[in-house]
Amino acid sequence: MIKLVALDLDGTLLNSDKNISEGNKKAIKRAKEKGVKIVLCTGRPLLGIKRYLDELGLLEEGDYAITYNGGLVQKNNTSEILSQKTLSYQHIKELYELSQTLQIPMNMIDLESVYEPEYPLNRESLYPSLMSSSLPFINKNIESFHVNHQFNKVVYCIDPVILDQAIKQIPDEVKSRYSMMKSRPLLFEIMHPEVDKGSGIETLCKLLGFTRDEVMACGDEENDLAMLQYAGVAVAMENASDFVKQQATFISKSNDEDGIAHAFNEYIF
Repeated sequence: MIKLVALDLDGTLLNSDKNISEGNKKAIKRAKEKGVKIVLCTGRPLLGIKRYLDELGLLEEGDYAITYNGGLVQKNNTSEILSQKTLSYQHIKELYELSQTLQIPMNMIDLESVYEPEYPLNRESLYPSLMSSSLPFINKNIESFHVNHQFNKVVYCIDPVILDQAIKQIPDEVKSRYSMMKSRPLLFEIMHPEVDKGSGIETLCKLLGFTRDEVMACGDEENDLAMLQYAGVAVAMENASDFVKQQATFISKSNDEDGIAHAFNEYIF
């Protein structure tokens, strides 16, 4: 019996217009009425998904979200942090030096802001266009931070052709000390080495007393793999990459065809 469903947003719950279809809304409402925990599992901060939580009626006591790709487990109604893994100031210095070597822009994000240190010449970050207005953007260079400042994640966000070439140049030794993944063609995310969506779901399940066999996860991209591998039922969307589909228990309809509702009909209703 499925007790918890972890839902990725972009390319999964959200359609191509970045909206939640009526069919998916009705399925989620029905599942919640049956007592199933519906957990949005995203790289975004909680502030960045509040509109979706509100639409879905997921701002009540007992509703949870997994944000920053598993780095934070939070209560939706109070924003209380139940679990958090962060990057240190020293991590940020190293990753900024790497970005300068690779000639790509870097942004750092904490609970309140997105920071814009100096970018390489003619290599502006595309992250502001993705984040819209959920967190304020602040110009602030690395040296201006206190050495005890904690960051939730780092992003490299630029044209996919430039980004893919840069990723190939990241030394394996550096990769081994962080959790690194592409979440969109133009977005590369870097977090604490123990952070991924699977670890976030595992932490929440331990708090709630659920087993992995009682979890269904739905996703479409590389950053969803860990939660699909953790869940007893792993659902890939029809629009998912071939590699993600290979990890799936079930391939649902696409994010533009009520794919979440289709998966719920198969495994919950």
